[in-house]
Amino acid sequence: MNAALHHVIPRGVSAAAATAAGEELPDWAKDPEKVAYLKFLIAELYRGRDVVASYNLVVLAVVVIFATLQWRETRRDRRKWWERLARSEPDPSEDKAGSDGDGDLKRQAFSDGVETPSSSSSTLRGGDVTPPDPKQVDIDLEDRPLLRGSSPLRRPARSRLWNVHWRVRAWLAYQPRPIPIINRQLPSNGTSFFVAAFAGLNIFLHFYHLPLGAKYFFLFADRSGCIFIVNLPLLYLLAAKTQPLKVLTGRSYEALNIFHRRLGEFMCLEALVHMVSMLVWRIFLEPDWLLKGNTVREYLCHPLILEGFGAFLSYELLYFTSLASFRQRWYELFLATHVFLQVVALIFLWLHFATSRPYVACALAIFLLDRLIWRLTLKSMSTMADVTILPDGETLLLSANWDIPPQTTSTTSRLTHNIRAGWRPTDHVFLTIPCLGATHALQAHPFTIASAAPSPIPSSPPSHPTHAWLSLLIRSHSGFTAALLSHAQKSSPHSHSPLPVRLDGPYGSSHALDTLRASDTAILVAGGSGIAVVYPLAEALLLRHHRHRSSSSCPRTTTYSRQRAAVRMLWVVHSASHKEWIPAERLRELEGAGMELVVPPPTGEAGRPDVEGLVEGWVAEGGDGDEAGEVGVVVSGPDGMNRVVRNVCARALGRGTRVRVGVEKFGW
Repeated sequence: MNAALHHVIPRGVSAAAATAAGEELPDWAKDPEKVAYLKFLIAELYRGRDVVASYNLVVLAVVVIFATLQWRETRRDRRKWWERLARSEPDPSEDKAGSDGDGDLKRQAFSDGVETPSSSSSTLRGGDVTPPDPKQVDIDLEDRPLLRGSSPLRRPARSRLWNVHWRVRAWLAYQPRPIPIINRQLPSNGTSFFVAAFAGLNIFLHFYHLPLGAKYFFLFADRSGCIFIVNLPLLYLLAAKTQPLKVLTGRSYEALNIFHRRLGEFMCLEALVHMVSMLVWRIFLEPDWLLKGNTVREYLCHPLILEGFGAFLSYELLYFTSLASFRQRWYELFLATHVFLQVVALIFLWLHFATSRPYVACALAIFLLDRLIWRLTLKSMSTMADVTILPDGETLLLSANWDIPPQTTSTTSRLTHNIRAGWRPTDHVFLTIPCLGATHALQAHPFTIASAAPSPIPSSPPSHPTHAWLSLLIRSHSGFTAALLSHAQKSSPHSHSPLPVRLDGPYGSSHALDTLRASDTAILVAGGSGIAVVYPLAEALLLRHHRHRSSSSCPRTTTYSRQRAAVRMLWVVHSASHKEWIPAERLRELEGAGMELVVPPPTGEAGRPDVEGLVEGWVAEGGDGDEAGEVGVVVSGPDGMNRVVRNVCARALGRGTRVRVGVEKFGW
């Protein structure tokens, strides 16, 4: 609030009462019109803050709606998966233990609502495999045509309302091309629409019951600051790695990160509007009788104003250091400034605006709980890991394994679950390697877990996993990854000494796996290192096996899933050496379990394959026609590939195909 308004007579206190109390009234207090103007201004300030305070109730209502929809979808997906397992015919080649394991999976899939691990606990290296079909399959499949031929499928007649429904869904799923010149990636229309609606809610609250006119411009400036303040807890909640929104919406923090970025941009705009508007009010629009002889210089040097400038500059620097161009070039600097500037900004904001203190305290509590309680204690573990340079010379395989402790109660394990207890497909961890230097000891870098999740040992009663084998595919670029590659190159390839590492996680969501398990046709598309996301999903869909610890090798007993779903996977690589990221025997094992695999010739030699045509053919084959089922698509790769696959599914939605698509970005 402007410093001049601190001297205004409180509401309900008349000039006569002030005179009777022996107080000396300023000249303007003897003018009824000026007193009425100030009383109106103060009343509108209080009313505006009451209106803005209701904002978080609206946000809570929206979250409850999405949580309800997500709960229904998750229950439906897991019920369909359970029913598919129940319909599966017994495999005579499986022993009693394997059958009991299937029963365990059925019970776990629907009992407590917790994601059921059904994939291997293997690393990406070694292990003897004994698939039921002994034939050898060529995983390259370079002569296989990318577009499958199929006969026209007959579609039933559709009503006009039905067509409109699916066309709206198709439009929401469509992702436009990047913005020309600046080449900025755009999200899907559905995400853009939600972001626009969210911004519209804030703009509506900004102008709701706001008197317009130059003499009320102070109210406009104050309202912009209030809009900034009430969004503060939500901004920090969306940035937290461990948050209730994951449980409520089924989306992990990295999927919600786009809303964190857009909200941060909007708040920085509101902060700019607040600062500029306050200066315009003070210099040009404030009545002369309120100035009290203060010069502009005295106004700008007032502690209240200086604290406001400190908060503004801190958040604006946060915005500029969070831009993708800055993040990609100086990721380590981005990490350091992001933590430091957040603390500084909250301190300045606390001092600048007394009304903001409850919101600042809430935001600070979210920040400290996420960083100190969850990430550095409950979600973190230290272990030893081996680092191997893969044949392409630019990719590293970091491998670690450990014994999984006995599980506690379901509620406790959900609250304190960390990487030591296992993970799920598509999960990722934050990696810290202190021995690389003092700078890297304070940095945590995200990497998707490329190995399959630990699975329970088939037994009756169910037995929890006893050992975890974790692998991370790390592409060398600059900074941390370049330092790790240099360290691995200096080590002798025949005498690897394990590195002490700290793992923070796991983080992720079961949404992609739930979608694929509920689908009659599962389509997986990976581009380059996106295989780290797709490969564990394929194992979770097709295989159930466990591995026993051994001194020399890691043999495992494999049980093939009997779910009646077609699984197809496309993996596009740039170089032939990149195929070594996943051992050939692992891919043959998936093919032996029934997966259709296409690995086109490397793009560096043969150009880009027809990803659009192949995926479109797969979607049409699985989702069109009178007896069509539901198609689930998950893609992880470069932005261009992700957009192509998403838009193939959007077109399929437009013609009435029951298809769901999930994009798992391996960089953010």
